[in-house]
Amino acid sequence: MAAELRVSRSDPRQFTRTAAVVSQPLTTATWCARQGWPVHPLAPGRKTPVANCDACRVPGHDRGACDCLRAGRWCHGFHAATLDCERIRQWWGARPDLGVGVATGPAGLVVIDIDAHATELPGRERLLPGIPIADTVDLTGLADGFHTLGVLAALRGATSPADDETTLRVRTPSGGLHVWYRNEGGLRWQCSAGSGSGRALAWQVDVRAHGGYIVAPGTVTPAGVYRPLGPVRHPAPLPGWLAGELERTGHLPAEAVPGPRPVPPRARQAVIAAGGGRAVSDRVLAGVLAEVAGCAAIPEGAAFSEKLNRAAYTAGGLVAAGHVTEAEALRALEDAAEQARPGQEGRCRAIIRGGLSAGLARPLALRGRV
Repeated sequence: MAAELRVSRSDPRQFTRTAAVVSQPLTTATWCARQGWPVHPLAPGRKTPVANCDACRVPGHDRGACDCLRAGRWCHGFHAATLDCERIRQWWGARPDLGVGVATGPAGLVVIDIDAHATELPGRERLLPGIPIADTVDLTGLADGFHTLGVLAALRGATSPADDETTLRVRTPSGGLHVWYRNEGGLRWQCSAGSGSGRALAWQVDVRAHGGYIVAPGTVTPAGVYRPLGPVRHPAPLPGWLAGELERTGHLPAEAVPGPRPVPPRARQAVIAAGGGRAVSDRVLAGVLAEVAGCAAIPEGAAFSEKLNRAAYTAGGLVAAGHVTEAEALRALEDAAEQARPGQEGRCRAIIRGGLSAGLARPLALRGRV
């Protein structure tokens, strides 16, 4: 039986029998590797990678040709991350003062890093990128990433990741929160800094995915412990609505965006099939499916994930109200999604599953709709 783990000696709570996290770096690194999360050392007492050797710090040094990585040394930060148990024992067995980082891209993770820094509010256009906030809106009390992410989730009718008790959440020593999700769609979501001027999900909300890393749960710094919050110790799938927001805010590389193509006949047929009857429910479902199908002709900026999530949410409400069966709704959604974004079945299923599940909890009243 796997060893039981604790966050610190002063914490009497016991986590699951299979795994949890601890203050001892070697045990933390080993546990992370067993989850399939490549790990790399962090500088003692810090949340940044250990420094490169002298040779790797030379200007113009070619990381791809570097002998350090092939020799099992830890230069180049998260690029040195590994699942090799022997190397992990070598690194942290000899240097128990090193922290533990997880390379989020190779681990198949998307981590939402929520900050709570006491800083001045930026311009309104930077609070929720791409979402206008009128001057008449009173921003009194809005102070950090918990607030901006909460507003974004509320606008989408979803639960804020900060309050998502279905997934691994880690409280940071500075008062922030890391919310861990699995990237089941296979897309190369990119990192971002919510307080920067480039791509961003929300002010004071960073995204850790491909090209980045995250501090492992249980890591100890002089400021405190990266302590898991609640009983859940494993990441849940990335919610569909959140995937939609990441796509909308430019977190996918350009090569992942499909090229232009006409709306395929099967996508049109899915819409027609859903709206072929005279019932109001048929017309409602056909309307949202038409938005999904229309994305087939738009290579970029179509807000496909958001539209598919909205269609799935609407379908779930119709199912909950007894207007359509779940099998019929699922088939129509999958047909429209597959034709609009072929080859992205995993991603589409995740979005549909999240939206449908949310909609099933809220039966859709059709009275007064035309």
